[in-house]
Amino acid sequence: MNTGAKQFWAPQAWLDGRWQGQVLMHVNSSGHWSGFEAGRPAPDDALRLDGPVIPSLVDAHSHAFQRAFAGLAERREAGDDDFWSWRDRMYGLALRITPAQLQAIAAQLYLELLKGGYTQVCEFHYLQHREDGSAYGPNNGDELAMSWALADAAAQVGLGLTMLPVLYAHAGFAQAELRPDQRRFASDADWVWAASRHLNSAGRPLLNAGVALHSLRAAHAEDIRRLQQLVGDADLPIHIHISEQQQEVADCLAATGQRPMAWLCSEFAPDARWQLVHATHSLPEEIDAVAASGAGVVICPGTEGNLGDGLCDLPGWLASGAPISLGSDSHVTRGWVEELRWLEYGQRLGLRQRNVAAQPRREPSTAARLFEACRRGSAAPAGLDSWGLVPGARADFLVLDAQASGLLGLPAASLLDGLVFASQERAWQDVYVAGRPQLQQGRHPAEERIRADFAACMAELWGKP
Repeated sequence: MNTGAKQFWAPQAWLDGRWQGQVLMHVNSSGHWSGFEAGRPAPDDALRLDGPVIPSLVDAHSHAFQRAFAGLAERREAGDDDFWSWRDRMYGLALRITPAQLQAIAAQLYLELLKGGYTQVCEFHYLQHREDGSAYGPNNGDELAMSWALADAAAQVGLGLTMLPVLYAHAGFAQAELRPDQRRFASDADWVWAASRHLNSAGRPLLNAGVALHSLRAAHAEDIRRLQQLVGDADLPIHIHISEQQQEVADCLAATGQRPMAWLCSEFAPDARWQLVHATHSLPEEIDAVAASGAGVVICPGTEGNLGDGLCDLPGWLASGAPISLGSDSHVTRGWVEELRWLEYGQRLGLRQRNVAAQPRREPSTAARLFEACRRGSAAPAGLDSWGLVPGARADFLVLDAQASGLLGLPAASLLDGLVFASQERAWQDVYVAGRPQLQQGRHPAEERIRADFAACMAELWGKP
């Protein structure tokens, strides 16, 4: 992507983990940062930005189609309701969506993610095949029709997209087949690897691909080893759901004699390419093993709270030094400010303490420690080398509105604290991706069309309001 070299100047910018003043930011012709100068008056040829600049974050875990289900599973008519009953209802949606509907849903979602402060999303994509489970294939459309629907939606919005075709081969531990209502998800290691290579060879701007394994229950040992063999030393991200539910932990213990993270680390030697999504139920020794492997963890506080998954050991993960990133997962929340707020508030409620994530004498700001952890952890899940306001990273950033209610009147050093813990509205006005504006004054040029298409799609799926 050639954007032409340019310069931006901001009155403040989040550099090196703190606010710095009068920052000149240089973007090269490929849309990446080439350098920064703090304490520099604005030169005449620089574009002066209207507010403080902060990096965006990567949304490291998304199931885009589930955006059409958000708000539709919040009733309990009888009996108990948990993750597994929610999943059964969600499958009913998965069996109905067409590629055209998926593009409409994803475009609305990706616009909301852009407004939520994300400029890259990692799509954990297992909705692959036709409604009857057959492949789209050469006789009835492109085999990756659902993947291209997502890619087209991201291009429409201007959001970076990391596609993660998912290996989904079994309904559970010691089960050789999928359930009938999982038929659209069926894939093996060879299919996933071929899909990833095809997506990476497309040459589309802001699109890349890795691979994913749905879970240890859905990708058994032979599946994992086959995919590892195919991937080899290729430098691409590898994602897997891990330890989201207590029942999953119990089933893994029964099948393997070990808990999920322990079994993964002892049997498959994950490395820095691996991203363990949720990592909710852990023991200290499992955290140590994951951290020693170099793998990262993806935490999805909004979805984990909505589904009643439980609370991760946030103090343990932070202390371990394992890379951490955020995901919006089922998309009941679609902005990183709310995810960070609930990441901390969950710990406060569970531990009955305040500022759990703060690190006295090193980083006393809870918001700064959480944001910087997730900013540093954003690159690897997306298969990128770096992220944030650092040389070589893609020139993605948010321009804050210093007059927003949660920021108005705050000392400069407290802007991030106010953003995360005091803002009740979106606090940025502009969003840039690769040095180009995608939102200006909170608006996207294709917004009306995207919203209309989404509303029409929802009416097709659920009936008119």
